[in-house]
This record gives sequence, C-alpha cells and structure tokens, in this order.
Amino acid sequence: MKFKFAVDRGGTFTDIIARCPSGEIKVMKLLSVDESYPDAPREGIRRIIAQETGVDIKGPVDASAIEWIRMGTTVATNALLERKGERMALLITSGFRDLLHIGNQARPKIFDLSIAMLENLYEEVLEIDERVVTDRTDCQLSPELKESWKTGTTLNNEKVWIAKEIDLDSVRSSLIGLKNKGIKSIAILLLHSYSYPQHELKLRNLALSLGFSHVSLSSEVMPMIRAVPRGTTTSADAYLTPLIKEYLNGFSSGFTGLGQSQVLFMKSDGGLTPMEEFCGSRAILSGPAGGVVGYSKCCYDEYKVPVIGFDMGGTSTDVSRYDGHFEHTYESITAGVTIQTPQFTKVYNYKYINNYKSSTHSFNLSTSNDQHIRDYGSFLCQGFPTNHFKRTWKSIN
Repeated sequence: MKFKFAVDRGGTFTDIIARCPSGEIKVMKLLSVDESYPDAPREGIRRIIAQETGVDIKGPVDASAIEWIRMGTTVATNALLERKGERMALLITSGFRDLLHIGNQARPKIFDLSIAMLENLYEEVLEIDERVVTDRTDCQLSPELKESWKTGTTLNNEKVWIAKEIDLDSVRSSLIGLKNKGIKSIAILLLHSYSYPQHELKLRNLALSLGFSHVSLSSEVMPMIRAVPRGTTTSADAYLTPLIKEYLNGFSSGFTGLGQSQVLFMKSDGGLTPMEEFCGSRAILSGPAGGVVGYSKCCYDEYKVPVIGFDMGGTSTDVSRYDGHFEHTYESITAGVTIQTPQFTKVYNYKYINNYKSSTHSFNLSTSNDQHIRDYGSFLCQGFPTNHFKRTWKSIN
C-alpha cells in the first residue's frame, strides 16, 4: 500500500490529508506562501512521508511511495478576483475589436445611473484581416461575390466560404510588436472558428514560433456558437493558464518519478482531470468545487436535510449548498467575467436560494464585511427546519 494525498491549496493556507500505508490518517496545515519552503503542498507531502517513514528527506521527494495526489486550488480563483493573471492580448477578426468590451449589454442593476464596467482581461487587441462566411440558404450575399472566394470544409463536413485568407507576414510584424511590449500570452477569437478552426491554428503556430509562452484558441477552449461568451472564456483561459502551468511546474519539480503516480486536479464542475490537462478556464472554481464534493459525502446524512458549505479563506469566501444532487451550469459570471464552461450552479439571489439546489458563489473578501457575510448566511438558511437553522447559524458565527 502507498501514500494517498488529498490537498486543498488556498490563497492563505494549504491543507493536506494523507492516508498512510499503515492505514493511519494524517492531517497537516501550512501557510500557502512561506519563505522556509518553495511550495506548500509539496512541503506538506514531504513532512508527512518523513514522519511516517522516519527518514529525513533532503531534496526532491521520491514519488514511488505515492499512489495518488488529488488537489483543489484557488490559484485561478484568486488571480481572477484580484486581477493578477498573465499579461495577454486578444487576436480577433477585423472589425470586431470592441466585441468583448461591448459584450451582451447585460445590466445587472438596470436603474443604476452610474455603471462601473470592469477592465478587460486583455491589454491589447490585434485585429486579424480574415473572414469566413458560413454557407446558408438565406445568405443575402450576391452569387457573383462568392465566385471570387475559396471554399473550405468545417468539422461537420459542411461548406464555408473563405472571404479573406490570413496574411501571416503582416500578422508576424504585429505579433512581434506585442511581444516587445511584454505580452506573453495570446487569446484568439475568430468568427465561426468553432466549426472552421484552421485560421486560428495557423495563428497559434505563428505565435508559438515567435516565442509566446501560451496561446488559447476559442475553437479548443469552448468550440460553441456565440462569439462573446466563447471569447471571454478564451480570454480567461489565456489570462489564467500561464499561472496554472507555472504553479504546476513548480509543484512537480520537487518530485522524482511523479509520472508513475496519479496526479489529478479538481475542475470547476467537480470532476478530476490529469495535471497536464488542467487549465485556467476549468480551474476557476477548483477549490470551491472540491469543498462541495467533500461535504456532500460526509455531511449529507439519512435525514436528507440540505447542507450549507461556508469556507472563509484569507482571500475569498465560498458559500454553497447541497441537497442530494449536483446542479451544473454551462455559462456563468465569475468576478465580472462570463465563463462558458461546466461549473457548479452559482447562487444568484434570495429567491433562487430557496430552491435548495447545489450551488457555489465566490466573492472577494476584500470588498465584503461581516454583515455582508452574515446576511448571505441568513439568506441560505431561509426555509430550513428550525433546529437545522440553529445548528448551521451557530457554525457560521
């Protein structure tokens, strides 16, 4: 039997639970950032193995004694809340440079006279002179115009018209200019790329050849219609994935033979994914999702009373509930950014809370106060049996 580790890497503290080969359960809590060690999860694993084996481990940890590591992290959550992601630029079809800034014009508070819009995740926008037109029977373009265009085939073997091919030479000079400004990550959003990704693939190959560290394609991050949510999700991926990869590289560098162990990370939808496939757009609710899955197993008992999860961290606070099944949404707004990926359903308002559906809501603690948190807890408890309300409210206070 080998070691099994479950890790919650938060912005302030890291918690490690281990099942040792002897069957004993060990628990350890460390500061996530401390000058005495380079990485908290790795340090916790090292200390637990050293305690159990009696061997003082110097240097990298030998992963041959580890069966699996499963981790949830708020690295992406906190980076998005605090706007501390990678500097990145958006490449978009010419004529649509302001598409994501305009968005869908949704106004959560329609009577506010002063609308404060959050800054875009991207610093620069580069318009790409290209255009793909879908082949539709109701298309009003003249047949004479189409005769001068080339045709292409979509992923579904449907025909598209290539109205404008990409001039990679002109794009090259523009990308070099972005790189000289310190931009390291690129998000690419081209119209109709969800079905015809060839132009995005060409741009990625060019960007990587010029030395950009990361390129996110909308045709891969979320290959669905509706350019606005597809574009904002891709921007979030390009903004957060470099931080995720940097963290994963730092974590794995402290082990030898880690490839022989199963290392899985929690996604926003409550599922686990291999370390090499963990990316920013799927990691935004990694930590909160792990909490929901955890207490759904240990707190939802035979009485079938809905359970409240309340996790106050040093950077963000997560409030959730579980009533026996998981609810998912495929488009949500997190920290002002529309994300079109599977996630646990979020808490939106008082009325929806009474539906007792599994959900998660994350907000920045720096902009909240005690009364805000107490009000949120009371909203969640509305409609619960009196004795359950008292138990829950006592734990919240």
